[in-house]
Amino acid sequence: MPKVKVMVKNNQTEVRVPVGIRMLIRRCCQAVLVAEHFGQDAEVSVSFVSNAEIRRLNRIYRQKDRATDVLSFPLGQDGHYDTNQETGCALLGDVVISLEMAVKQANMYGHSLEREIGFLTVHSMLHLLGYDHETSPLEERKMREKEEEVLGELGISREATFTNQPEDTDA
Repeated sequence: MPKVKVMVKNNQTEVRVPVGIRMLIRRCCQAVLVAEHFGQDAEVSVSFVSNAEIRRLNRIYRQKDRATDVLSFPLGQDGHYDTNQETGCALLGDVVISLEMAVKQANMYGHSLEREIGFLTVHSMLHLLGYDHETSPLEERKMREKEEEVLGELGISREATFTNQPEDTDA
């Protein structure tokens, strides 16, 4: 089974990084490599940033002047990756996650922050491996199915992670 080295960096101060999130990210990265039958050890960088920083990156690299939840910066092309000469690992790329947006979306969708960060990590890892949901509805569906398959394997499927929202008693 391939191993993945995941460097997780916190480059923001707006949201405290929850205990266990770094391990969750590593598990998500490993699970994607296993699901995709990736045949060699790999390295990935994951950074937590603020909404302001992810908006800046989104504007520069995607020409979209708005904050987003996650950005992926693949280093490979067509299944070919540079190799770290010291470790022999394939250099997959960088993942940038806005923790502020992750918290907002977890609340909006009514599921745990763990589920949201797991989803964003799996989503980005699939991008690093060449998936692109923006090319066609079929590719979007394939990617969504892969995401849910991997999250299900990790026990953080959509069905397993919804939180109970308090009822509105101000009627």
